[in-house]
Amino acid sequence: MNNQNFNAAAWRRAGRNVSAGTLRSNSPHPLPSPAGGRGGVIVALRATALSHRSRGFTLIEMMMVIGLISIVGAIVIGKVYDNFNKGKYGAGKAAVHSMEMKVQAYILDNGSPPSSLNDLIARPGNAANWTGPYAKPGDLNDPFGHPFQYKAPGDHGDFDIIFLGKDGAPGGDLLNKDYGNWE
Repeated sequence: MNNQNFNAAAWRRAGRNVSAGTLRSNSPHPLPSPAGGRGGVIVALRATALSHRSRGFTLIEMMMVIGLISIVGAIVIGKVYDNFNKGKYGAGKAAVHSMEMKVQAYILDNGSPPSSLNDLIARPGNAANWTGPYAKPGDLNDPFGHPFQYKAPGDHGDFDIIFLGKDGAPGGDLLNKDYGNWE
């Protein structure tokens, strides 16, 4: 079926008169045809249909969508940030036990705990069997960038390693809660 027959069939269904291969409307003033007598009415109808469909959004509709996206974005970013900090807190607790193992390795080589965590990095003068370094300089800080607290002899054993939480200060709750190697 060619284009002209298809268009003629469409016009018949719409109640238009079709004769001799040209499309005509029932109007006494037919629309001019840019295609040499064929399809002028169709072109005009398509342009009218497009103008009704491509109306666009109003400013209020756009502002409502942007507002909703902003609210959802703020909620999502807040939750992601909270989960990120929870992950860092969990990593800090794991780092306490990793640091504990490094101190234990120092004790096995030297017979007593180091006087400070810096003795894990650089050989102290009193460590005859030092085979370190036992830790890297970055290992002495928690994931929040605060130094681990160290005490030898400790209150809970030969030594205490304390992670002070997100705030880096003693005490606190939730993400600011202190965590020790004895826990």
